[in-house]
Amino acid sequence: MSASLVYYQDCPFCHSQDIHPLLVAKDHTVSKENFEIWHCGHCTNRFTQSVPDLHHIAPYYRAEAYVSHTDTNKGLINQLYHWIRSYTLGTKRKLIKRVSGLEGGSLLDVGAGTGAFAYTMSVAGWKVTALEPDPIARENAANKYGLQLRSADEIYSLPDASFDVITLWHVLEHVHDLHGYFECFKRLLKPQGKLVIAVPNYTSKDATIYGQHWAAWDVPRHLYHFSPAGMQQLAHLKNFNVIELNPMWFDAFYVSMLSEQYKNGKSNLLSAFWNGIRSNIRALGDKRKCSSVIYILNPQ
Repeated sequence: MSASLVYYQDCPFCHSQDIHPLLVAKDHTVSKENFEIWHCGHCTNRFTQSVPDLHHIAPYYRAEAYVSHTDTNKGLINQLYHWIRSYTLGTKRKLIKRVSGLEGGSLLDVGAGTGAFAYTMSVAGWKVTALEPDPIARENAANKYGLQLRSADEIYSLPDASFDVITLWHVLEHVHDLHGYFECFKRLLKPQGKLVIAVPNYTSKDATIYGQHWAAWDVPRHLYHFSPAGMQQLAHLKNFNVIELNPMWFDAFYVSMLSEQYKNGKSNLLSAFWNGIRSNIRALGDKRKCSSVIYILNPQ
């Protein structure tokens, strides 16, 4: 695929020039292209180098296998995704209630996909505004849930201090305008509001096991790759405090299943299940090592 590419001369998180190439990962989902992943020695976050810019990234999401946009049930891994999602939607709703201290309130869901979480929170009595950049995903949300998702660029024009909670479920790693979005989060949250960010964790055991084949690199769609220490630094830089970390236990199994397929060209459920268990056992003693982490942030 030809595209206008973004080449970083310094770290896109902290702007340090202490950056270097670390590994090469393959886009297994769409293009089959290889992309370099670079590491920042200052903030410890990582990023995909020479990524398509905002106006040329869309073709890399055009695949039926990209389940968060198509909602496809084809294949065992996608069926597992839907089974896990049906369970985790309830746990996410309970988490939002707990961290906000509210039975209902105003919520902004950024990167809503096909709208499953937005619908869950609406049914639970929350006033939900949901943003999604992909028009096909917005159409799927309208057809399945009757939701009218709004274009992602509307985040810049929403009124100040409008939301009790802002959520990004595996979305921040896709956002080109990282710093601009954080400025929006700061402006849009009410004074006691909460920012909830879930992202993959490259310091997890499953990431170590699979190396360049780790499915959560998901290049070039994942522009950024976070460590807990790196998220802490980014939050502080953007005038937020990380007040809580929560593990996403199922991600270790789902990511390991995909990683087995990428590494070996076929699914190996036994190996994937075992590696998921290994990853979660490590995270039991330190939730900062979970395959994916949910960060709860307060504005300073």
